Amino acid sequence: MNTLDVHMAKKTTARCLMENWVEERATAFLDTEESGAHVYKHGHKGIISIDLESKAQDVTTVKDTFIPPVAPGIRQRGRREELLEKALYKTISEQVEEELNRAPPPAEFVSTTREDFKVPGFQSVPPSPSKEHDYKTEQAISFWSENYHKVQRVTAVRTRDTPFKKNSAFSTPITDCLDDPVPYAPENYPDI
Repeated sequence: MNTLDVHMAKKTTARCLMENWVEERATAFLDTEESGAHVYKHGHKGIISIDLESKAQDVTTVKDTFIPPVAPGIRQRGRREELLEKALYKTISEQVEEELNRAPPPAEFVSTTREDFKVPGFQSVPPSPSKEHDYKTEQAISFWSENYHKVQRVTAVRTRDTPFKKNSAFSTPITDCLDDPVPYAPENYPDI
């Protein structure tokens, strides 16, 4: 084996053509791959098709075999029947369109007060008071005065007829409030 053959043997990637320099020279243009790793990564070229620039076809066997039937080139129905069918389609579609897209009924602009409270013939009579009330001496009734027992962290309420007052008991030093009444103890206010 001479040095040229050794050089060709090292350079070639074909296994079956070793030591056969005539065939290797004849097929050298086919062995353009650089290494076996390149072949494994990118695949062999020219196995399925010799034309490397061709694109894959999107026609399957089913599409090619089972094609839809083609109508004959002559008229199957008469002109009058076609016109009658078009006229029926038009009238039926107009009827369906009219049923589905009816005009909205006229809007009635009636308020809730007029509808529910301003009934003709109704006389509003205020109820007579159950007892005399004096706004100067009585405590006003509010949401908070009615629900004071449900609210957390409020001032101690001792009687229900006294208003809410400012309370500084939480910040007063203990030495200053030794003589004060116990919190939440009832006071001696008159029940008005």
